[in-house]
Amino acid sequence: MGKIARKSSVGAALLALAAGLAACGSTTASSQSAKVTLTLWQNYGTEANAVATTNLIKAFEKLHPNITIKDVAQPASNYFSLLQAAAISHTGPDLAVMWTGLFTLQYQSYLQNLKQYVPASDLARMQGMQWTAPGFNPKNGTYVIPLEDQFYIGFYNKALFRKAGITSVPTTWSQLFNDCQTFKTAGITCLYYGSGSQSLGSEFYPWYDMSYMMIGEYPVTQWQGLFNGKIPWTSPAIVGQLANWQKLYTDGYTNRNVVTATNSLAAFGEGKAAMMIKGNWDLATLQKEMGSNLGTFVPPFSNTPQKGVVQFPGDGYAMTNYSTHKAAAAEFLQFLTTPQAGRIVTQAGLISDVKGVSNNNPLSQEMLDFSAKQGLTQYPMLDNIAQPGVVSAGSSVLPALLAGQMTPAQGAQKLEQAWQALPASERGSTFASYTGQS
Repeated sequence: MGKIARKSSVGAALLALAAGLAACGSTTASSQSAKVTLTLWQNYGTEANAVATTNLIKAFEKLHPNITIKDVAQPASNYFSLLQAAAISHTGPDLAVMWTGLFTLQYQSYLQNLKQYVPASDLARMQGMQWTAPGFNPKNGTYVIPLEDQFYIGFYNKALFRKAGITSVPTTWSQLFNDCQTFKTAGITCLYYGSGSQSLGSEFYPWYDMSYMMIGEYPVTQWQGLFNGKIPWTSPAIVGQLANWQKLYTDGYTNRNVVTATNSLAAFGEGKAAMMIKGNWDLATLQKEMGSNLGTFVPPFSNTPQKGVVQFPGDGYAMTNYSTHKAAAAEFLQFLTTPQAGRIVTQAGLISDVKGVSNNNPLSQEMLDFSAKQGLTQYPMLDNIAQPGVVSAGSSVLPALLAGQMTPAQGAQKLEQAWQALPASERGSTFASYTGQS
């Protein structure tokens, strides 16, 4: 989902901070019939997810007048550190945004398994629930109810394509380089990079691109090799992909300030580049700015046409295991599985994760059709299934690599070093072996 810099440990300063978070904790009401106030933490900034959350809470409170939900917007840049610090002293929220995949398992020590709280019949309405389960096996329960079906995706400006005389989006590296040269000749920036709608740090978040670089090299059945070391991060194939990616910058096809540019979403919406790579949660913002000139495409980071698309329930809401109002919190999580909640999500410009909820946004449907009609394989988000230690290293290394501040081989070596530094408990043979507990 919309990503932030990840931290797997909390220092002494954060322990001190936890005491100051007590005001965000739960009230002391003791039953569902009594008035209950739940606290919900989210890090959505100005994204459509924030709009969806507000509207979901309003609809839920109307159905449950005895339950009030206090929506607390936390800073994205250190959201998980704040959440973990608050968990230590049990002063955090009842409900919290949580990313899925290995990231959920990293923080499972303070999350409540929902197996006994949300009926299996309700969970069955949701897609991709294996990525929210202990050992990635839904029979073991679940920690997170997904908010939406997410995409890492390319956006393009149809008006700038017409201006440059380009009639279709690129599907391979060679087509991309040819198109970028055409745009450059026409005085148009081909691809724009920079921080986005959330506070993701001073640099752009590189795992959108990295996911498609790995799709371009490895079928999804081999991605576990990136987790268990069978595919080292220094493999020639990965170094080659990084070299092509860096070429976009060195050949002058991107904005020059790729590392420090802020609010790239606004820059793209204002027509400062032909293409960008983001998440579908930015769709509503871009549609408001660009209207019919906005289109979507699968990032073509492959020597042959891409065979996959990133489509994944990347985030949702979890219950903390120290909440004193678990029954009420479970009511909200159960509500998220209903068609009514799914429709609220789509009305915010997102794609519902609830099965059978129709989509009314043509560009959202365009994304869904990449797998449903064009036969592209659905891939998870690479940063949700790579170890958080590797992801943290990549979030720092990859922007510098793109900007030519290190060679592709050096960048790949830093990723491999991050993997080698992981404890043995985080380098098992399968995704299911990961516990997040060192």
